Amino acid sequence: MAGLVTSASATAGSRPLLSDRVGPQRRGGAVLDQVDGTTCGSAVLVALAAWADPAELERLEGGPGDGRALFGAGFGARFDARQKQVHRETNRFWPRALGTTPWGAVRWLHDHVPSAGRHRVRLVDDTSARDLADVLAAVGAVLGTGRPVPLLVGSLVPRHYVLALGAEGDTWRVYEPTAGQVKAVGLDAVRKRRLAPVLGFGRLHAVLLPR
Repeated sequence: MAGLVTSASATAGSRPLLSDRVGPQRRGGAVLDQVDGTTCGSAVLVALAAWADPAELERLEGGPGDGRALFGAGFGARFDARQKQVHRETNRFWPRALGTTPWGAVRWLHDHVPSAGRHRVRLVDDTSARDLADVLAAVGAVLGTGRPVPLLVGSLVPRHYVLALGAEGDTWRVYEPTAGQVKAVGLDAVRKRRLAPVLGFGRLHAVLLPR
């Protein structure tokens, strides 16, 4: 199965943080999971940044990156520190205990990872078959170019970020940061609001799409 770097986009880095192979995600002996219960969005943003900008991965590996190298004993410590840094940067006014808003995530990408391109928040009405079909088609088209797509899932309200990495037929491969794993997500589960067994929450609320 192909890795993330299948895009013709010149912005994509050549050494992504994540593989889109189903299963645990590890690097440098560390599981690539979120550092605490509020940083799912930050973990997803770091992964997207590493896809778009080689300096992000260099920073995580202990290199100079853009001059803001992270200090810590090992890759896992640096990955955790970077998540906390991103969490602070995406929540200027929104309480950090409530996670990250999708608009804060889009703003952070624009301000800190210009090579990822501009993004927009696309809210999802999963009670509308037409709206959901439009969203699934839009995400599928982006994944087809090799670009990852952040997804915001939840129950009655948005609660958790994951990152769609690729698609094969009617199945997406999705990084779930709580477990630090890539999981296979059937689109029928999205349509029926039955994502909870795979992603922890049943419903798709929003996606972050490149402009």
